[in-house]
Amino acid sequence: MVVVPLSKSASNAGGSCANGARMNLVRIAAAGTLAASGVLLVAGKRRAGLVTAVSGAALVMLDQQEVVSKWWNALPAYLEEIQGMLFRAQCAVEDLSVQGEKLRRVLGK
Repeated sequence: MVVVPLSKSASNAGGSCANGARMNLVRIAAAGTLAASGVLLVAGKRRAGLVTAVSGAALVMLDQQEVVSKWWNALPAYLEEIQGMLFRAQCAVEDLSVQGEKLRRVLGK
């Protein structure tokens, strides 16, 4: 006789199905509101489309909390990188300005 252990009890499995069905409904609602917002925006209803898109994005964030948390934690690193790029661009523009002034002085003589 072989004994096979079950990883989940029957009562626990029913609870996970209900939770899974709830998450599927949230995903369907999020997709529906985002699609409806696109239709509203194409139809020229900008304000209604924007409100619908925000509500759809909120539903997506409810459904994908782990992903949103990872993005939120990674955001400071991206902002620092962008700030560094802007600083380098500002330095390059200042260098070009200095070089342009030198060129004007040389050509003006």
